[in-house]
Amino acid sequence: MLIEKKKLLANLSNAVVEMEEDLVKDLAQKYIDAGFDAYSGINSGLADGMEKAGKLYEEEEYYIPELLLCSDAMYMGLDVLKPHLKYDKDSTKQYKAVVGVVEGDTHDIGKNLFKIMLETAGFDVVDLGRDVPAVEFVRKAKEIKADLLGLSTLMTTTMENMKDVIDLLQKENLREEMVVMVGGGPISKSFADRIGADGYSSEASKGAKLALDLVGELRREEVQ
Repeated sequence: MLIEKKKLLANLSNAVVEMEEDLVKDLAQKYIDAGFDAYSGINSGLADGMEKAGKLYEEEEYYIPELLLCSDAMYMGLDVLKPHLKYDKDSTKQYKAVVGVVEGDTHDIGKNLFKIMLETAGFDVVDLGRDVPAVEFVRKAKEIKADLLGLSTLMTTTMENMKDVIDLLQKENLREEMVVMVGGGPISKSFADRIGADGYSSEASKGAKLALDLVGELRREEVQ
């Protein structure tokens, strides 16, 4: 059973990388029919494949058209797997997140993966989409009293726009009210530290776990 699960996950991942939409759909259905959990299918199958595609993009073996086709294949699998997710609403029902791609960037694959993983972990997520101005991030985070703000970009030319969001939070005296996480192809831990973010992850699945840990820590400190 374990061998079958690992094989299906590897095949799902590879099918995303190879941009095989129909194959991804069929494999996702086989995975569910075999009784395996949807979360692992998304995390270790679809997301794994998308992260491999992202590395191929960074290495200039894939370009934006290939990345978009990989994304289409991933979403085909998500349509099959998402209805079978078991959301952990009880443990984190108080946690609210705002996510989006910073101004100047329209690439939202990583942000979409992170959003899915956050929702799976039980967060209530507001997705602002792509090319989002700093003021809009801050306005929405303030409006819903967000616990987490997730900023994404795939472009080196828009990385500094993440700092604009954090600076505006500081200016509005909101910085200590929430956790700020950053991610995307060109982002590193050193960059995250330099601009004053609380967390960084190169992978959406690990990012969701880190988000839970950081928000939990922040809220515990407030009641002490």
